[in-house]
Amino acid sequence: MTSTETSHFVRLRAELVVEIADADRLRRAAYERIDGDESMAAEERGHARRMVESDEAEALAYLVEPFELVEEVPGVELAQASWSSEHVDYDPRSAEWSGAFADLDEDD
Repeated sequence: MTSTETSHFVRLRAELVVEIADADRLRRAAYERIDGDESMAAEERGHARRMVESDEAEALAYLVEPFELVEEVPGVELAQASWSSEHVDYDPRSAEWSGAFADLDEDD
């Protein structure tokens, strides 16, 4: 593709590792988000609350919204988003993790 034929779509990838410092506070915030979502059916809301109760990663997934990352960026409209969260064994001193994020640059 030449510069005049370049796609207007850009894939933005980010990988984050977070520490759950207060699981109860995280869950309460997720419950508030779920309960405040008027587009969610009652059955779906009950399922979501059960998932949050059993797994902090699920609670985090309900609170992290990709649209919110780009909604204030001038000239950008979100075309598609997907995200997930999972528990990981993390040791910042480990060789496995010290170079893990450098791999994100290899696709550029």
